[in-house]
Amino acid sequence: MSDKTTRKYAALDQPQVLAFLFHPRHEYPGQAAPGAALDVSIPVAEEVTVGGRFHMAHPGGPNILFFHGNGEIVGDYDDLGPIYNQMGVNFLPVDYRGYGRSTGRPTVAAMMQDCHTIFEFARYWLLDNRYQGPLIVMGRSLGSASALELAWKYPEQIDALIVESGFAYVKPLLHLLGVNVAAIGFEESEGFGHLDKIKTFEKPTLIIHAEYDHIIPFSDGQALFDASPSPDKHFLKIPGANHNDIFMRGMTDYLAAVKDLLESLK
Repeated sequence: MSDKTTRKYAALDQPQVLAFLFHPRHEYPGQAAPGAALDVSIPVAEEVTVGGRFHMAHPGGPNILFFHGNGEIVGDYDDLGPIYNQMGVNFLPVDYRGYGRSTGRPTVAAMMQDCHTIFEFARYWLLDNRYQGPLIVMGRSLGSASALELAWKYPEQIDALIVESGFAYVKPLLHLLGVNVAAIGFEESEGFGHLDKIKTFEKPTLIIHAEYDHIIPFSDGQALFDASPSPDKHFLKIPGANHNDIFMRGMTDYLAAVKDLLESLK
């Protein structure tokens, strides 16, 4: 990938792919933001908004813009937000169309378009509210697509990148999810280009992956790490963990690795 022309995702936005790729769920009625957290609505298209929940701790603290995994919503991170706040970190998880309090319908093209709008919204929101610390983009699982897209597109505006349970290749992931990739004629070149994207980001980078991830193989995390050109990159393996219990099994090491990355930005 020699330029920064936005990719097209028509090959992934076929009904037989979308049925397996996205699993949106709504926020429970009355599930309001806890404590000092703030709910925000981000306009991404005409009459379409994406929800976010900003857990803010300190005006000078680092800011993590977080894109969560599939089947998750920002409310799932209500316990993690205060943990980050205790570390002096401002934690800003955001949803996708159709997830949580968001409106609209999720598609790959919409997700990849919306992450740019969300990024700009978050940047200006932080500036307007005088949060002046470094900006880190982080993506878990499906969210790695948004995080790597932004790191590729705006390296001068992003201070660090964190990828947790991220995928390097699309074709085997679609196959695992139940998509007949041969029937739809999908080729890897029509996917997200994650290895090409991470090759352009040279700032501090942290890759976290479960040893026994049953959805996105550990080798994908290794491939992303190997492709990263950053002189300040780290790879954390969470022993014994799978895709869904990675944080529970590795919380101490996970948070320590994030803290080490943030310390390097001071």
